[in-house]
Amino acid sequence: MRRYWKYVKPYLSAFIIGPVFMIVEVIGEVVMPLLLSKIIDHGIIGGRGVPYIITMGITMVLTALCMMAGGVGGAYFAIEASTGFANDLRKDLFKQIQRFSFKNIDQYSPGSLITRLTNDITQIQNMIQMLLRIALRAPGMLIGALIMAFVLNPRLALVILCVMPLLADAIFLIMKTAFPLFSTMQRKLDAVNTITQENLTNIRVVKSFVREPYEEEKFKKANTELKESTIKALKVVILNMPVMITAMNLTTLAVVWFGGNQVIAGNMTSGVLTAFVNYVGQILFSLMIVSMIILNSSRSLASLKRINEVFATEIDLTDEKALDKGAIVQYGKIEFKGVYFKYYKNNEKWVLEDINFVINPGETVGIIGSTGCGKSSLVQLVPRLYDTDRGEVLVDDVNVKDYSLENLRNGVGIVLQKNLLFSGTIKENLKWGDEDASNDEIYRWAESAQAHGFISSFPAGYDTELGQGGVNLSGGQKQRLCIARALLKKPKILIFDDSTSAVDTVTEAKIRESFENELPGTTKIIIAQRISSVIDVDKIIVLDDGKVTGIGAHEELMKSCKVYSEIYNSQMDKKVTA
Repeated sequence: MRRYWKYVKPYLSAFIIGPVFMIVEVIGEVVMPLLLSKIIDHGIIGGRGVPYIITMGITMVLTALCMMAGGVGGAYFAIEASTGFANDLRKDLFKQIQRFSFKNIDQYSPGSLITRLTNDITQIQNMIQMLLRIALRAPGMLIGALIMAFVLNPRLALVILCVMPLLADAIFLIMKTAFPLFSTMQRKLDAVNTITQENLTNIRVVKSFVREPYEEEKFKKANTELKESTIKALKVVILNMPVMITAMNLTTLAVVWFGGNQVIAGNMTSGVLTAFVNYVGQILFSLMIVSMIILNSSRSLASLKRINEVFATEIDLTDEKALDKGAIVQYGKIEFKGVYFKYYKNNEKWVLEDINFVINPGETVGIIGSTGCGKSSLVQLVPRLYDTDRGEVLVDDVNVKDYSLENLRNGVGIVLQKNLLFSGTIKENLKWGDEDASNDEIYRWAESAQAHGFISSFPAGYDTELGQGGVNLSGGQKQRLCIARALLKKPKILIFDDSTSAVDTVTEAKIRESFENELPGTTKIIIAQRISSVIDVDKIIVLDDGKVTGIGAHEELMKSCKVYSEIYNSQMDKKVTA
C-alpha cells in the first residue's frame, strides 16, 4: 500500500476534511433519537407543553441542517479526493505501460490493459468515494448508537450484542465467496474489450470476408460469459441484503417485545423505547452498510490486484545499467558481433543466429531474404526494440545497451512494416518526427517522400483529419506519410522495413533518389521483398533462416550467393511471365 500513498498525498486535505464532515452528520444521526425521546417523555407525556415541543423541534431542525451541511461537504470532498486519486493513478499506470518492452506487452491482451486503465481504476475510485462518504459514517453511527443504547438500557442492549457476531460471520462468508467471483468477472470483461477492439480495428477485413455473423457469434459468446459471471458474483451481493434485513427485523421485534414489557412494568418510558428502537435501526443499518462496503471492497481488491500486476511487471528492457547515457548517435556506424536472438527463452530455434557484419556511416544497405527469415527482427535490435540474447549490437562503436533509450532512439528513424498513423490531422502525424518543424520543413520532407502531391489534393491539405489508423488513406499513401514522418526526424540511421511495398516502382525510384540527395550522411537500411528496390545500394545482406548467407554488391552476390541468385531469378521469371 505504500505505493498508493503518493496518490493520497496531493489530496490529503480532502481525505481528512471529507470524513470530518461525515462525523458532523454522524453526531446528528445519534442525537436525533434522543431529542425525539425528550419530546415524547417530557413534552407530550411529561406535560411540559407546546413551548418545550417547539424548542426541541427547532433543535431537531437545526440538527438536521447541520447534518445536511455535513453530508454535502463530505460528498464534495470525497469526490475531489477519489477523482484526483484515480486521475493520478491512471496517469502512472499508462506511463508504466508506455515503458513496457514488446515482450512485456505480449504478456497482456490489449483489452486487458484497457480494462485495467478504465474499469479497474473506476472500481477503486468508487470504492474510495464510498469509504470517505460512508465508511467513517457507518462505524461512527454504529459505535455512537451502541453507546447510546447501553446508556438508555444496558440489559436491552445485550440483545443487539447477541446478533452482531452472527452477522459478522455471515458477512465474512459472503465476502470470502465473492472475491474470486469478482476476479473472474473482470477477466471476462477483458475478453469482451479485446474482441470489441479487434473487431473495430479490423472492421474492413471483417466486412470484406463477410465475417459479420462469425464476429457476432464470437462477441455473443464472450458477452454471455461476462453476463453469467456477473450474475454469479452479484447473486452473492443480493444474498447479503435479505440476510441483513431479516436480522434487522428480528432484532427490532425482539427489542420491541422485551422493551414493551419493560414499559408495561414501568421500568422504561415510551420515549426511551422509541429512541432505543431508532438506535437499534441505526446499529443494524450501519452493519448492513459495512457489509456492502466489504462486498464492494472485494471487487475493488480484485481490481487493485490486477493494477498491481501491471506495476509489478518487471520491465526487461531499460537503460538503468547504461554505461554512457550521455552518448548520442553522431555518425551512424552499425556493427553486429556474434548476435543470437529469439523471442521466447524456451524456444529451441534461434530467430537470428551468429550474425556478424559492419555498416559504415552514410552507407545504403539492403537486406533481402525469404519471408520469416529474421529481417525485421534484425533491424529492431538496432534501436533496442528487443535485446540480443547473445553477442552485441554496436552503434558508433558503442553497445546499444550503453546508450540511454531516448538518445539511441532519437538517432534512429524506423518505418515499420505495418504503417501506423494516429487520429488527428496529417500535419499532427508528421510532427511526430519533429514537433517543432516549420511548415516549410514539413513540405520539404513530404515532397521527398512523394507525399506532398496527394496531400495537397485534399481540400484541407495538411489539416486533413485522419480516421483511426489512417483508414481514409490508401496503403501507399499511408506508407509515404510514415516515410515523411521518419525523414522529419533527420536521424543518423534510417531503417525502412519493407516500407515501399504498397507504392509503384516509379514512385519508389523517386523516393530512393530523394534519399541519396537529401540524406547523404545518413546510414540507410532498406528491407525489401523486391530485389529491384535494393539492386543499386552500396551492399546487400542476404538472410536465410536467421543466418547471413551473403554480403556484397548485386553482381558479387549473383556469383557467390546461391540464395540471392535464386531470389533474383525467381523474380525475373515472374516479370517475364507477366
